Amino acid sequence: MDKTVPPGAAILLDFIRETEVARSDRASYDVIYGHNQGKLPKPLTTMTYGEVVDAQKGWSKRFRSSAAGGYQFMRATLIDLAKQVTSISGKDVFTPDLQDRLAYKLLLRRGYAEFIVGKISLVEFAENLAKEWASFPVLAAMKGSEREIRRGQSYYAGDGLNKALVKPEKVEAVL
Repeated sequence: MDKTVPPGAAILLDFIRETEVARSDRASYDVIYGHNQGKLPKPLTTMTYGEVVDAQKGWSKRFRSSAAGGYQFMRATLIDLAKQVTSISGKDVFTPDLQDRLAYKLLLRRGYAEFIVGKISLVEFAENLAKEWASFPVLAAMKGSEREIRRGQSYYAGDGLNKALVKPEKVEAVL
């Protein structure tokens, strides 16, 4: 884990990465949607940020999603992060440390700091995480992106692509 990520956030990010890609080792950072990374000319972690974003253009058609890396970054998310984090260059290598830093920015976007100090509830923060990471369940019944969903379902349930890959009780325990 990148040293700039606070310890509590690092624990949560490790959990997110393992849930998203079903592994927690170094190779988890090279995963693309559907575990199709073996079809790439080189590992993600040796590609530059720009190369990853450019390559993602064709992945949605080829692999059904542009999700890339340990945190399954969508192409639009990486483009948006590059606009917000001006220290990122298209020439930066898509290393595990860079992926950790970017995922931490997503945690902050989704209310991590507010959750830590009690400004938002566990249920609300978990919903925010479920909106960012489709493998995460919502903790209460609600309107998802496609339809009404129950506790334990992905926010994106019904889209034909995503489902929750972890039990809500496990998310509650980690949070």
